[in-house]
Amino acid sequence: MSRPIRKLLVANRGEIACRIQRTAQRLGIRTVAVYSEADRYAPHVEMADERYFLGGNVPAESYLNIPKLIQAAQATGADAIHPGYGFLSENPAFARAVREAGRIFVGPSPEAMEKLGNKVTAKTLAREVGVPLVPGTAHAVQDGEALQAARQIGFPLLIKAAAGGGGKGMRKVLHEADFLEALARARSEAQAAFGDPSVFLEKYIEKPRHVEMQVFADLHGNAVYLFERECSIQRRHQKVIEEAPAPHLSEKTRQAMGEAALRLVRAAGYTQAGTVEFIVDGEENFYFLEVNTRLQVEHPVTESITGLDLVEWQLRVAQGEPLPLPQEGIIRQGHAIEARVYAEDPRAGFLPSTGLLKVYRPPNLPGVRVDNGYEEGQSVPLFYDPLLAKVIAWGPDRQSAIERLDAALAEFAIVGVETTIDFIRFVLKHPTFRAGQTHTHFVEEHFRPELLDAEPLTPEEETAIHALITWIAHSWYGKEVL
Repeated sequence: MSRPIRKLLVANRGEIACRIQRTAQRLGIRTVAVYSEADRYAPHVEMADERYFLGGNVPAESYLNIPKLIQAAQATGADAIHPGYGFLSENPAFARAVREAGRIFVGPSPEAMEKLGNKVTAKTLAREVGVPLVPGTAHAVQDGEALQAARQIGFPLLIKAAAGGGGKGMRKVLHEADFLEALARARSEAQAAFGDPSVFLEKYIEKPRHVEMQVFADLHGNAVYLFERECSIQRRHQKVIEEAPAPHLSEKTRQAMGEAALRLVRAAGYTQAGTVEFIVDGEENFYFLEVNTRLQVEHPVTESITGLDLVEWQLRVAQGEPLPLPQEGIIRQGHAIEARVYAEDPRAGFLPSTGLLKVYRPPNLPGVRVDNGYEEGQSVPLFYDPLLAKVIAWGPDRQSAIERLDAALAEFAIVGVETTIDFIRFVLKHPTFRAGQTHTHFVEEHFRPELLDAEPLTPEEETAIHALITWIAHSWYGKEVL
């Protein structure tokens, strides 16, 4: 049943909130931004048609506060809520609360989230529909059975949290003697991160690739896959560079992976955008990893090679419309690579870096897209994920996309916080990356802080650069900069 969205509340912040609003406003949908005290003057607030102050700073007081978000939708008359990614985007309780408040949740149903959001239940369903799985336990293990299950799988193995990802609650165990201590630590981490100590065991795959399949389904029984993304460049089990299509992946494997992903989401009764993640070994055997029941951070690379707007698809499906294209209508062109620019110090173990953005000038080059969440003069707070922007480069082939991305990052001027730009450029220039021979241990195997060409700027150098840029802007353009 069709139900048009007239006003959309975006329950998020930063670049994803800006990105969602751009598409909504292009479609004639009014937008509502919510914000914390730290984000009072943030770009996502400034660009919205309406604004609602949540109060507080820490996520529990603002972007994770379900009653406040529902109240915001009711107070502003928003008839739909888009959760973005992170925060409450994969929280069934939030999706259910939105539905119970008579609003449209721009995402999957809470029932589908519950089936696929938990790794153990998702693996059970994957097994039932014939999606390949890494050898491991079919359920969360109890302490009394864990050691015997580990012996049956064999070492090395992974202990993984059942209720979440991002590397939290994950332990690699090389030898049986270390297993019980690692199990206790993994349970403790899982409890702290997700409120659930459940873990499962999985065979450890040497030098795996992380390849994920973008899927989309509507309320009319249609489902498609929009090709894959390679996400093997990671630090602390979190992605930093993503690309599409995956290098050195055969069309046969690509099609088999896409069809496996669709079997899984259809079996779960899933609708909306989702990502089915796989690990791939050296022989192109692929194994189901997990499902992200939301729009992904890296969705722009899929948009770049297909020419589609996935947020527009989300909004249309949420309104009850069928998918805009059938499988055969989705065409892949060229190559795209995305770099996540974080306010982190790669020379200090990627610790978050906070402070005032004295200079913040994103690149503006042909074939380059910047999804940005900050502006010059804004402070980077310590309360949230330190992602500043995403830089996406498209080219007719992989090498041209790499060159464009490197040129764009060289032009991205940021003074005031440490960033991952030097690190990303190091990866882009590395011969192993250039050859497309990456795996999820690339960073720990090839990167050391001392390999970065440039030393971090001293406070005196930052001040001098800022003064120079201020003088140039004032002299050439007749305006001051912060």
